[in-house]
Amino acid sequence: MELMTVKIDKPEDSNVILGQSHFIKTVEDLHEALVNSVPNIKFGLAFCEASGPCLVRASGNDDGLKQLAQENALALSAGHAFIILVSDAFPLNVLGAIKRTPEVCTIFCATANPVEVVVAETEQGRGILGVIDGYQSKGIETEDDVAQRKEFLRKIGYKL
Repeated sequence: MELMTVKIDKPEDSNVILGQSHFIKTVEDLHEALVNSVPNIKFGLAFCEASGPCLVRASGNDDGLKQLAQENALALSAGHAFIILVSDAFPLNVLGAIKRTPEVCTIFCATANPVEVVVAETEQGRGILGVIDGYQSKGIETEDDVAQRKEFLRKIGYKL
């Protein structure tokens, strides 16, 4: 078995959602889940088919994000993995709908941070072991940090 990391390539102002599902209709169902959650969302998604022709299947409403999702999925080439690149929305706007998609098994991450995916490769194929989402913790928040967090959430409209 060989271990490797695959860096996810994404625009700086976008978010990535990485998960695993189990069926070819994932592409169409995730597309519907995204547009039904946020009507003006911009996204590209790709799915690694793990049997039959083993193709990267893709959809989206933004050609650049769709192309990048396909490239990332091919770089991963991990059984039934899917990747969604999102702009003009946040993962928290769509995660509920994604999780309710019947074929979705796991969400590995949903983030705007840099992401590295830890992948194992055997003679049979590849699988995702986990993700490195962002950076290492630098300490514990202070009372000032708590106040800044609460102020930020209210400023962007996620808390009253």
